[in-house]
Amino acid sequence: MPDPVIHFEIISKDADKLHSFYSEVFDWKIDANNPMHYGIVDNGGEGINGGIGGVMDHDYAGHVTFYISVADPAATLEKIEALGGKTLVPPDQIPGTDTVIAQFQDPAGNRIGLTKS
Repeated sequence: MPDPVIHFEIISKDADKLHSFYSEVFDWKIDANNPMHYGIVDNGGEGINGGIGGVMDHDYAGHVTFYISVADPAATLEKIEALGGKTLVPPDQIPGTDTVIAQFQDPAGNRIGLTKS
């Protein structure tokens, strides 16, 4: 697969509550010991790893999405826009990492992420 899905994300106004909820329901190991308090989900080697975090913009309630690994997020967003999608978050490097993320809205209104590591 040229551009695989590599990460899922659950964003909420109450990330701590969701850390506990998903940990208890599915026995997920969630480590939020980082400056952003973003809960990294370790699936133990099966399935797709993910994260559970808080909203960045107080006007936004949250979302559930997945991230697709691409070689060039900016070029991919140009193609997405040419095909009827919309850039929601332009490419941005996660502080302290080599990872770049971006988000777009597909023509049906779904929020999807792009990532390059």
